[in-house]
Amino acid sequence: MKIYNYLQNIVREKGAAYLILLDPDKLSEEKLIPFVKHCEKSDVDGFLVGGSLMINSNLELFLEKVKSSTSLPAIIFPGSVNQICSAADAILFLSVVSGRNAEHLIGKHVLAAPTIKQSGIEPISTGYILVESGSTTTAVYMSGSLPVPRNKPEIAASTALAAEYLGMKLIYLEAGSGADQPVPNEMVKAVSGQVSVPVIVGGGIRNPQTAREKVENGASIIVTGNFFENENNWNLIKEFASAIHIKQNIFV
Repeated sequence: MKIYNYLQNIVREKGAAYLILLDPDKLSEEKLIPFVKHCEKSDVDGFLVGGSLMINSNLELFLEKVKSSTSLPAIIFPGSVNQICSAADAILFLSVVSGRNAEHLIGKHVLAAPTIKQSGIEPISTGYILVESGSTTTAVYMSGSLPVPRNKPEIAASTALAAEYLGMKLIYLEAGSGADQPVPNEMVKAVSGQVSVPVIVGGGIRNPQTAREKVENGASIIVTGNFFENENNWNLIKEFASAIHIKQNIFV
């Protein structure tokens, strides 16, 4: 429960937490350490690590480099049952509750559970809700699941509540990597108004104002990812953190 409690404490202290997704296939080795150190100096609260395919990377080596470069937690955001590594601090134990594909509701989990226990890392059960974003994202394609229509916040809210009742500790509203549009504010508000567990929002968030809006509508944790694969955007990380940490900063 160490990392889950850490996230809860950050939310209480700062108003919301800010995590950055590191995809080993998309962040080169020479950029990794400078980027991680820059994130820590810019008030980022932790990292998600993973990718949908992970074709060219060694997850264990990648995580070891992350952990050697920062004191911030590294949480696996798994794209498959192969993405489990003891070098991480925790893993999001994702169930795609928005879909009806049994493999992603419970099937893959049965295969992963013994390995996670053996690794000693903390599993954090997470209800993963894919949201229509204007294009077919990798997450939608790989999961074989229909996303929740973006104009149906009541479906997302009911799904999130069911996930909480099933015992899940986080709800993740995901528009998808490189999404055309982020999760609608109305949907974030509807979901956060129904559940008592932290709500994560990610996908398609490309500026601090959008991140701030998600927090103002009830998001507890904001995730950005491929926007910072472009080194020219690194100088905006501090602005994102300031916009998200609403108890610490006034965003202008």
